[in-house]
Amino acid sequence: MPHEPGAAEPDDAELRVGTPQGRWVLAATVLGSGIAFLDGTVVQVALPAIGDDLGGSLADLQWTINGYLVTLSALLLLGGSLGDRFGRRRVFVAGLVAFTVASVLCGLAPSPGLLIAARALQGVGGAMLVPGSLSIVASSFHAEDRAKAIGAWSGLAGVAGAVGPFVGGWLIDSVSWRWVFLINLPLAAVAIWITVRHVPETRSATATHLDVPGAALATITLAGITYFAIDRGGGLSVASGVGGLAAGIAFVVVERRSPQPMLPVSLFASRQFSGANLATVAVYAGLGGAFFLLVLRLQFSLGYSALEAGAALVPFTLLLLVLSARAGELAQRIGARGPMTLGPLAAAVGIVLLSGVSPGDRYVSGVLPGVVVFGLGMALTVAPLTAAVFASVPDESAGAASGVNNAAARMAGLLAVAALPSLAGVTTDGPVADSLDAGFAAGMRIAAAVTATGGLISFLLVRETAPVHAVPQPSAQWACHDPSVKSEASPSHRPSQPTPKAHP
Repeated sequence: MPHEPGAAEPDDAELRVGTPQGRWVLAATVLGSGIAFLDGTVVQVALPAIGDDLGGSLADLQWTINGYLVTLSALLLLGGSLGDRFGRRRVFVAGLVAFTVASVLCGLAPSPGLLIAARALQGVGGAMLVPGSLSIVASSFHAEDRAKAIGAWSGLAGVAGAVGPFVGGWLIDSVSWRWVFLINLPLAAVAIWITVRHVPETRSATATHLDVPGAALATITLAGITYFAIDRGGGLSVASGVGGLAAGIAFVVVERRSPQPMLPVSLFASRQFSGANLATVAVYAGLGGAFFLLVLRLQFSLGYSALEAGAALVPFTLLLLVLSARAGELAQRIGARGPMTLGPLAAAVGIVLLSGVSPGDRYVSGVLPGVVVFGLGMALTVAPLTAAVFASVPDESAGAASGVNNAAARMAGLLAVAALPSLAGVTTDGPVADSLDAGFAAGMRIAAAVTATGGLISFLLVRETAPVHAVPQPSAQWACHDPSVKSEASPSHRPSQPTPKAHP
C-alpha cells in the first residue's frame, strides 16, 4: 500500500528494483505513459479511416493531430509542476482520468469538430500524465536503483512505441478507428488501480510557484499560429495569427519577469543551447512533417491498409532503438558537432528518397530505402543532440534545459503539420488523395530542406559536448523530456553515455 509522506524526496526513497512494490510502480508508470505514447504513434495511421468515416477535410485531419499537440506542448511543464507541488501520484491519476475521458469522447465523436475538441482535452491529460510518470519513478526508487528503474521504464516505453503501429493498424482494419481511442479505457483503469493501491505519493519541497499566465499565453500562441498556418485565408485566420504573435511576445515578457518561469529565457544566452534547440526545431519539424505526409500518401495514394502503413515505418523505429546509443558514445568521443551535422543531412537524403513514392511503387524498392536512410540519419542525430543540450548549461539547470528542448521538439512537429501542406500547395478543403498528388513531392522536399538546415545550424553553433550528470532533485521540467534521456542519470553523478530517445 502507498505511504503518504507529504514531501518525500529522492534521497529518502526506499523502493528497490526487483521487489514486489518496485515492480508495481514500474507497471503503473509504464502502462500510464504507454497509453499516451501509443496514441501518439497510431493516430496518424488512423487519419484516413477517420476522414472516410467523418467526412473531414485535410484541415480536419491536421487539427486531429495538432489539437492534441497544442495543449500538450503548451501545458507540459505546467502539468509537471502541478505534480511537484500537489503530489506526483495525485496529478498522475488525474491525468489518467482526464486522458481516458477524452479518449472515450474521441472514440464516440460524431463529427470532426467534436473529435478535435476531445483531442485537445487529451492533450491536457497528457500534460499531467507524461511528466508525472517519470517523476514518480525518479522520486520513488532508492538512489542506487534509480538509474536502473529509469532505464527499465525507458526501454519498455520504446517497446510501446514500436508495437503501437501494429496494434493500432490491426484495430483500425479489423474493428474501427474508434477503438484506437476506446482501448485506452481498460488500460487506464488498470493503471489507475495499480497507482492508487501501490504507488507512493511524493512531492517537491521547493515547488512553490505555478506559471499559470505563462501556460495560458503559450496555449494562445500555439493555437493562434497553428490556426493561421492551417487556414491561411480570411479575416479570422489573419486575426488568429496576429493574436498568436502578440501572445508570444507577451509570453516572453512574462517569462522574463516570473520568479519561477516555465521557460527560463536566460538559458538562451548560451550560444550552444540556442543552437542545439534551433537544430532540434529544424530536425523535428522535418520529421513531423515528413511522417504526416508519408502516412497519408501510403494509405490514400498507394492503397496501404492501416496495419501496412504502420508496419512500413517500423524499420525507422528499430534503427533508433538499436543505433542511437552507439551514436551517443561516438559523440562523447569526438564531440556532438560531427554527428549533429551529418545526421540531419543523411535524414534529409532519406526524405528526398521518400518524396518519390508514388502509386504503383513496391515497398521494398520504393519505400524501404528512404525509410532506412531517414532512420539512420535520425539515429545519428538524436543522442548527440541531447548531449549538446546538456553540455550547454550548468548541472543545476539541466532540468530546465531538458524541458525546454522537449517542448521545442513537440512544437516543431506541431507547426510542421500545420504549415507544410499549405506551403507545398496541398489544398486543405478538397479530396485528400487529389491534394496529395498535387503537393506530396514538394512537401517532402521542403521537409528535407528544413531537416538539412538542422545540420547546418549544428555545424555553425555546436562546438562541444560533455558528460551528462544526474539531476539530484528530479523536477517537473526534468521529467518532461523524452524517457530515455533520463536513463543517463546516475545517483553517483558520474558521467554516462547518452541513449536514444524512445519517441523522437
